[in-house]
Amino acid sequence: MLSPKLLTLVLVVRPGRVLLGMKKRGFGAGKWNGFGGKVQPGESIEEGARRELLEESGLTVDALEKVGNIKFEFVGETQLLDVHIFRADAYNGEPTESEEMRPQWFECHQIPFSEMWADDVLWFPLMLQKKKFVGYFKFQGDDVILSHKLEEVEKL
Repeated sequence: MLSPKLLTLVLVVRPGRVLLGMKKRGFGAGKWNGFGGKVQPGESIEEGARRELLEESGLTVDALEKVGNIKFEFVGETQLLDVHIFRADAYNGEPTESEEMRPQWFECHQIPFSEMWADDVLWFPLMLQKKKFVGYFKFQGDDVILSHKLEEVEKL
C-alpha cells in the first residue's frame, strides 16, 4: 500500500505568459516546473501552496484558484504523491531566484515541455484554459509514463 504525500503546485499566469522555475536541487532538479512542495503539519493545502510560492519565488498572491489534483505513482517508491495544483492570475512582488528555484517567464506558445515533467504537456493546456481536472500518472523513473488517466471535472 502506498502512503500518500501531500504536495502543492502553483502556476502564476499572466495574459499569454506563465512563470516557471528551474529546479536547482532535490526532486525534479534540472526541470522547469511551477512552484510548490510539501504541505507542513498544521497548515492547510492552500497555506502550504502560498508558503512554497513565497519561499521559492518571492511572490505572494491574493487569490489562488485550485484547478487540479493529480496523483503520481513512481515504480519502486512507497509514496503516492498527491499534488494539488493552483493557478494565480495576479501576484505581488517580483519573481526572485531562491536556493531552490530560478524563475523565468515563458510565452504560452513557447513553454519548454521537453525540459519539464512528461505529464505537464497533457494537463497544462487545461490549466491555461482555466479548466479543472483530476488525474493519475504512473511513472517508471522520472521520464517514462507507464499509464495515466486525466479527466476534466466541473469542480474540485
